[in-house]
Amino acid sequence: MPSGKFTANAAWLTLAALAHNLTRTLGTLVSAFHARARTGTIRRQLLHVPARLANGACALTWHFPEYWPWQDALENLWTAVGHRLKT
Repeated sequence: MPSGKFTANAAWLTLAALAHNLTRTLGTLVSAFHARARTGTIRRQLLHVPARLANGACALTWHFPEYWPWQDALENLWTAVGHRLKT
């Protein structure tokens, strides 16, 4: 919660704006649907992922549930940031 100190409020506002901008950028990188989606939708579909990331043989491997509906969106994001996604 914001406090009575100006510097604490300024830091809180800066971090809140940064988190919002990073979430919106993530949505834009993933798909046209997520570029227009609300922040809660992006958080629910892309950030709260029930997956395990394993590091083996110098490669990162995602282990998703068998029928994860937003796996294609996450593959688009992973490709956009310059990695190859192995599932």
